[in-house]
Amino acid sequence: MEILIAIIGAIGVMGAAAVTASIPLINRRTRGAVEAEGVVTREAVAEAVTALGSQLNARIEDVRDDLDEVRENLARVREWQAGHDAEHLLIGRTQPPRGE
Repeated sequence: MEILIAIIGAIGVMGAAAVTASIPLINRRTRGAVEAEGVVTREAVAEAVTALGSQLNARIEDVRDDLDEVRENLARVREWQAGHDAEHLLIGRTQPPRGE
């Protein structure tokens, strides 16, 4: 029985030594994996931010184009309104009727 206990104790000591010896190796592997994953994460975030920036710039350009179109339409309406007011002045009305 004492031999069995001694064998079990020896196996336990050897197992503890093996675990203790493998800690630096596990630590290096873990650190390497974490660093690699960190690089991948940073690259993915940078790519996503770049894509988002491109989409935002495209949307800003769309809004600028829309504003230019609104300004052009407003200028045409003002030109029409000036001509319309001039017509009313020529036909003798001092104030153009509103609501037309």
